[in-house]
Amino acid sequence: RGGSPASASASSSLAADDGASSSVFQTLGERKVRHIPNLKSDDLRHPLDRQNTQLISLLPGIEGVVKAMLSPMSEEVALLENIGTSVLVGEEQLPDIYKLLCEAASVLQVDVPELYIRQDPQPNAYTLAITGRKPFIVMHTSLIDTLSPAEVQCVLAHELGHLKCNHGIWLTTANLLALGAISLLPMISSSIQESFLRWLRSAELTCDRAALVVAQDHKIVISTLMKLAGGSPTLSQKLNVDAFIKQAKSYDEATSSPLGWYLRNAQVSQLTHPLPVMRAREIEQWSRSPEYKKLLKRGRKYGSRDEDA
Repeated sequence: RGGSPASASASSSLAADDGASSSVFQTLGERKVRHIPNLKSDDLRHPLDRQNTQLISLLPGIEGVVKAMLSPMSEEVALLENIGTSVLVGEEQLPDIYKLLCEAASVLQVDVPELYIRQDPQPNAYTLAITGRKPFIVMHTSLIDTLSPAEVQCVLAHELGHLKCNHGIWLTTANLLALGAISLLPMISSSIQESFLRWLRSAELTCDRAALVVAQDHKIVISTLMKLAGGSPTLSQKLNVDAFIKQAKSYDEATSSPLGWYLRNAQVSQLTHPLPVMRAREIEQWSRSPEYKKLLKRGRKYGSRDEDA
């Protein structure tokens, strides 16, 4: 989930490859990933995100209704709730996690938001943008306990994707709704709500792409999604990514008939996120696409001749 563009100055924790003439490679932990110069939000945006963003903006009066729900009181409630019940991450507080955030922000070329860690048994992370303040990400402890450092960074990159792509007041509204800080007004019809949820699901696909641009390994992203679906601190090391990819493909086959298509739509119509298997399929397909490969190759001319794509 996410909010609006960040406003703080980014701090880079990334090191350039010594053998490169420029920073074509950047070091994330023990991995080296390709730096993509001049990365734009449209480089990441999923086609469904483009389509549904345009459709939701055309709904009569929707922006006024959303702004009316985002009162200063509701924003302040969410802000104080997180400051008062969470731990602010920084250079002196959980610096390893803070480094993961700074690295992902540098790769995506966005400013570093604040990050809070919150004790909660429900694995989750979300982003809020409060008027006049720096956006902040909240990550639950149960999520960190379930994931590897590279997967934690995937989650952070996903949240930063919302900031990169300026998902704005729509995501902030969704997250305040989830937190119970605001409620839907009677004037919002079921058709508008369905359009809103459809847009939310498509925005999540965009942000999964942001996670892949940071990880540059589709299996890390899919492993993260797999653990969100059925992981735990005791099971996470035993899960098989390749088996989950096969499971995602089998879901496609099971829903390929007219009845399966109808049941799939009914299954997701009231969800804020696509099903994990659908997200895994989408990211696996994009990782093999000419579009993604071309995106990675944009950094090649900035490095030495012996660098592989």
